[in-house]
Order: sequence, then structure tokens, then C-alpha cells
Amino acid sequence: MTDLIVNGGKPLSGTITPSGNKNSILPILCVTLLTDETVTLRNVPNITDVEKLVAFFLEQGSKVTWKRATGVLKVCHKTFAASHLNGELPDGMRSAVLLFAPLLQRMKKIRIPLNAKGCSLGIRELDPHLDIFAKLGARISKRKDVTLTLKDRFRGARHWPDYMSVTTTENFAMAAALAEGKSVLLNAASEPHVQDLCAVLVGMGAKIEGLGTSQISVTGVKKLRGGTFTISSDHHEVVTFLALGAITGGEVRVKNCQTHHYDLIDRAFAKLGVKIEHQGTTAIVRKNQKLTVATPFTTNLLPRIEAAPWPYFPVDLLPCMIALSVKAEGSMMFWNKVYEGGFNWAPELVKFGAHVVVNDPHRIIVFGDSPLHPTTVEAPYIIRAAVALYMIAASISGRSVVKNADTIKRAHPYFVENLQSLGAEVEWR
Repeated sequence: MTDLIVNGGKPLSGTITPSGNKNSILPILCVTLLTDETVTLRNVPNITDVEKLVAFFLEQGSKVTWKRATGVLKVCHKTFAASHLNGELPDGMRSAVLLFAPLLQRMKKIRIPLNAKGCSLGIRELDPHLDIFAKLGARISKRKDVTLTLKDRFRGARHWPDYMSVTTTENFAMAAALAEGKSVLLNAASEPHVQDLCAVLVGMGAKIEGLGTSQISVTGVKKLRGGTFTISSDHHEVVTFLALGAITGGEVRVKNCQTHHYDLIDRAFAKLGVKIEHQGTTAIVRKNQKLTVATPFTTNLLPRIEAAPWPYFPVDLLPCMIALSVKAEGSMMFWNKVYEGGFNWAPELVKFGAHVVVNDPHRIIVFGDSPLHPTTVEAPYIIRAAVALYMIAASISGRSVVKNADTIKRAHPYFVENLQSLGAEVEWR
């Protein structure tokens, strides 16, 4: 494990170029298994989950070249040897579920370990994925593990899952792309990274309608081709560095933003007194903005930020807003409608002196502007929660330690380097 050593209390200012979106690159890497032609990916982030997928591909005989300095990755699965695979998937990576559809399409039979179903945020079900595969014609048998078998191709079908799930929607799109006939998914997830995956599939020859909506239709084709695609900037990283500028009183500019994704995110910032400006594709937080919780017109209700599947406020960004609220004047309720373990790290905020009340597994109230002091905290295995703890430490004069913070590296390949370029005194140790 690696700790962040923080000497806080200094405004962070400067310009950041964000990395490629972690949540886009992982399913897009998996979708390359659906073709034997070469796929070239640009703006690939140098993160641990990509390393695991690349190692997995190489172990099966695929050809991969990855120039980390330029972010260009080329992959060709023409030499993929199914005989090398013994039912093992990359370890410690929840997004390995995204291999299910392309591996089943390629190998016709895969075994899924039943322990691949959770993380620090809470239980994540395998059942929605298995429902998709069964609806599209796969046969499922369960003994010690789950075995999926597919005769020839998936078959088109209509499916309406219980709830919007990003990875389930992505598995559906990958399975339906090469299915026989037309498939329709209602209650589909529509996050930016889901849109990115579907756009790459279309670029490879898939026929998909309804991108960015809650209903997508896929007409199967017999073959997908290769191509060259650029991974979009990570909106989570964009928001992270804007929030760091706001909480430290600095001025931060983040380049390469897809501005059409930020309307609701900008309003969440505004609820905490922070104005975000957009100049072309650059997002800006100006220096010395006063953090104050805006009073709603409905005064008998607490101000709140609710997080749920897109187009709600992104649940992964809730910790950044929580950190801002700790420093803001006023009280704010946060409602995580997705994960029952999303607020397990709240006691770490209290170590700084923050006033946080946990109502239940899904809701907390932060009473802001309490006197804070530097301290040592333990980061959970939740990327943005670890970032939020760093944000608080960076806003307080003195030395703090965020222990076990290396989960940040799963999404931010150059986190400390970027911080140092903004004037932060921080290092890994």
C-alpha cells in the first residue's frame, strides 16, 4: 500500500490536461475481442486496470503494443488462443465482467467464478448479466461456478432489466452487435462511457440506435472490423481538479472537456457556491470563490445533491462534492441512490474535525465550516473517496497523511504529478 503525504493550505492553480476515461477504455478494450482486425486506441490512460487487461490478452496469445508515453495502444486478437484460458479472469478488477460477452462470443463456452460480484461500495450482482445472456440465447448452468455456453451466435431479443446498470448495458451492446436479428434493451444505462463504447462499436460496423437514451436497439451484423479510436477525456478527473481548485481557493483550468456533459455537474458546484466557466472545451474554476451552500426556495427542505444513474448527478463524483461541503458555510444532504457502502468512509472525515451525520447507508448530512485540523486518515478502496480525503487535507494548513491511497492510481495515472504542477506539496510514500 502507498500513502499520500500532504502539506496543505496552499491554493492550487494552473492548467490540467485530463487522462482518457477509465470507464471508457476498459469496455472498449474488451470489445476489441469481437474482431480479428487490428484496433488502434489513442489517449489510453496508463492505469492498473488497463495493465491487467493487456496482460490478460498477451497471456492468450493476442498481439498488443502500448506506447505509454504517447497513450497509443494497438491490439490484434487474430492469434488469440482459447486453449490458453482456463476460466481465469483478471484478478481484483470488477470490470472483468465486461469480458463475459466477447469471450462467450469468441469461445462459445466460459466459466464464471461466483466470487466475482462485489467491491468496497457494496454488492454488485451477476444476475443482470446472466439475464441478458440467457435472453440472447446463451445456456446457463450452475454448479460450483456458472458456465455459459453459446451455440453459434447470440439471438436477437427484447429485454427490460430491473434497473439501469452500466456494465450490463455494455455487455448487452457487445453481445447484440454480432447477434442474429434485432435486440432492444429498455431501461438502458446512458452514461458518457456507455455512449463511448457504443460509438466505438458503430465505428467497427455495428448498427446501434438510441445512443445516450434509456432504450437502445441493436441490429446484429455478421462481422466487426478494426479501426482507430480516441478515448474521451475522463469527466471524473475534470471535476476532481476543478473541485481541488475550488476547495483550496486557487484557479484551475481543465482542457479537453465535453461541455455537453456538464450542465448538471455545474449546478451541483453552484449549490456549494462554486461557479464553473466554460471557454470552448476548457472548464475553469476562478480563484477565491466563497464556499457557501445555496438556500433552496423550498426552505423546509435541506439543500441536497442526489446521485443516481445518468442523467442524474454521477454517483462516483459525490465524494468530491462532500469534500467541498465540509469547507462550505451551511448544511447539505447527500443521497447516494446506488451503493449501500458509498458512505462507509464518512468517519474518516470526522478525524479532520468535520461534522458529518450518517442517516442511513444511502444518506448523510454535512454541517459545513467546522474547525478543521491536519491528521492521518485511512482511504477506502473507493477511488473518489480517497481523492476527497486528499481534497480536505490539501485545504488545511499543516501535514496530513492519507494512508492506502494508491487506489487513486486506478483512475489517475499522474495524480501527484498533476497536483505538483498546480503547486501542491504532496508525494507518494
